[in-house]
Amino acid sequence: MEEMEKSIPLLHPSPSRSPSPAHWTISQTPRRNPSKKSDHIVLGPAAGQGMPDRLQCQGLKAMNGIHSSNTNRESNNCDTVTFVTVFTVYNSHLKTESAKVDDKSLGTVTVGNTSYTKTERSMAVLNIFVNFIQVSMPRSNVIILTDPASEFSVEKNVATILAIHGDYSRDNLMLQRIRSYITFLEQKLEEHPERLKCVNHYIFTDSDIAVVDNLAHIFQEYPNFHLALTFRNNKDQPLNSGFIAIRGTVEGILRAKTFLQEVLEVYSTKYMKASRMLGDQLALAWVVKSHLSFAFKKFSRHEAFPGDMNGTSVLFLPCAIYNWTPPEGAGQFHGMPLDVKVVHFKGSRKRLMLESWNLFNSTSNLSDMLCLILASGRTKYDF
Repeated sequence: MEEMEKSIPLLHPSPSRSPSPAHWTISQTPRRNPSKKSDHIVLGPAAGQGMPDRLQCQGLKAMNGIHSSNTNRESNNCDTVTFVTVFTVYNSHLKTESAKVDDKSLGTVTVGNTSYTKTERSMAVLNIFVNFIQVSMPRSNVIILTDPASEFSVEKNVATILAIHGDYSRDNLMLQRIRSYITFLEQKLEEHPERLKCVNHYIFTDSDIAVVDNLAHIFQEYPNFHLALTFRNNKDQPLNSGFIAIRGTVEGILRAKTFLQEVLEVYSTKYMKASRMLGDQLALAWVVKSHLSFAFKKFSRHEAFPGDMNGTSVLFLPCAIYNWTPPEGAGQFHGMPLDVKVVHFKGSRKRLMLESWNLFNSTSNLSDMLCLILASGRTKYDF
């Protein structure tokens, strides 16, 4: 007799109710087509169970809590942290009203009681990105670098939209992101940061991340670095370009600008065939390896370490803490470290970003929310 496929618990909100935990239902449903992207949360085993330094979960309940950074030091320090991301909306200014109606009827997905078109999904992710920063780092601001032709707005007054000219087409977006970062740093230098009493540090990130702990401690615990990168034990893609921290001093900004200019040059000359995806990460790894080949031998240790690149002090931070992703959490990260700071919802896991915010927004329990991410992050979703 043919063996029946093992049932997998599914989590989804009841259609007629709000997406609060009390109204979520869990059912045992066979997963007949594992390759099909899911339109609801699929719970599986939470990796890292039984390991003392990993988040322990029973269902969606955390049995231990994550370790929050000491925020008292930030309150006694006038230095601030600004998050910078690149975001654009394609052809929003060219669409007719009928085209917008067609958008709403085609390709919509539903999270909780809300349906989203493709553009609305991107905007929801962007707004939740800002929401998490407000929760974890209420003193921080967000700057969104974008194409002047993009038409969108953000809900929170802590976010500022800054238009920077360039080619933001899909095939060129990752290359343009580096150019926009460089232009932004040039603008900051023109503001003469040396005249300011307090230092404004910068963290360049993807917008599909959740900051779940205060990151200001990076600049205090490691006072000598100019820029920081996140690494993982991945031979082909050891560095992730979705998180770059820059010290907001004149020297820090200058050295970060020079570093990114070198990455841009390598990207433009060696990796244009991968311009739509991965080119920036390949260029980043090439530049680091050309200056600090020894660094790659340390990427398996999951510990922060410094390196010097012609006078530029680079701090390497482990992705397991500062750029944790659901699939890798079930794999090489062996669960979720208790001191995790940033969760990165890559690719189709962006649905999980919205679901996670809904849970946190209704419970204010960060550890339980992380259990949801840990238990459901292996599945590919319909985002």
